[in-house]
Amino acid sequence: MTSNHTDCHYCLQSLCGRKYALREENAYCVTCYDSLFANPCEECKRPIECDSKDLAYKGRHWHEGCFKCAKCSHSLVEKPFAAKDELLLCTECYSDEYSSKCFHCQKTIMPGSRKIEFKGSSWHESCFVCQYCRQPLGTKPLITKDNENYCVPCFEKQFAHHCYSCKKVITSGGVTYHDQPWHKECFVCAGCKTQLSGQRFISKDEHPYCVDCFSKLYAKKCAACKKLITALGGAKFISFEERQWHGECFNCAKCSVSLVGQGFLTRQDDVLCHECGSA
Repeated sequence: MTSNHTDCHYCLQSLCGRKYALREENAYCVTCYDSLFANPCEECKRPIECDSKDLAYKGRHWHEGCFKCAKCSHSLVEKPFAAKDELLLCTECYSDEYSSKCFHCQKTIMPGSRKIEFKGSSWHESCFVCQYCRQPLGTKPLITKDNENYCVPCFEKQFAHHCYSCKKVITSGGVTYHDQPWHKECFVCAGCKTQLSGQRFISKDEHPYCVDCFSKLYAKKCAACKKLITALGGAKFISFEERQWHGECFNCAKCSVSLVGQGFLTRQDDVLCHECGSA
């Protein structure tokens, strides 16, 4: 520009009819201004003279023509860009080199776009949806099965087991009995309603019973000792003419020899070995 200032503040030469630049209200001829204040260009290292456009980013400066993508060399002037290791890259080159790819569609997640991180993988927000209803999952509770994500209601409709007793969804744990799923709290003795999960029980007519209830309801009494025969754990017992004995109680009523696996005789309510029965 031409000025009403008379002399360059640095070299003191007349500015009459000459271009000059102002800095802190002082006038400088172009030569002095460039040598004193021009910023060096990051790309070509030459000073950015006062009659050139100075593009600045984070304290660094470029000529307008030098402000280019470090990979494809396309101009970045008035275009979005990204910085990586002090290099400036256009969004396309940055995406190719550094952006993560969507786990679902395998396309690049462009810088500045919203993405979802889940189990070490990245997703486009629009790709992170329930596999069944296709609604966005965002930060909602979800369940993963076979690498597919489901919202909780859809997962329950598709895969969750329903308790054989109360018919409600079993969300965790559970017990299998006669190939049917049960809540632990629903799997109870058919007699006293005590929870049977982790306990010994006996099945009768497809109903589970605790040992005490089964014994009270169904177990026979030993004809010798009069105690219940539960058969729990595979205990041996002998049955004859609607009477039962513990294996260890099935002895000759006279000499007490064991009759298990042996021939025997009966006399009224007694069982006798051949020797005692023949005497």
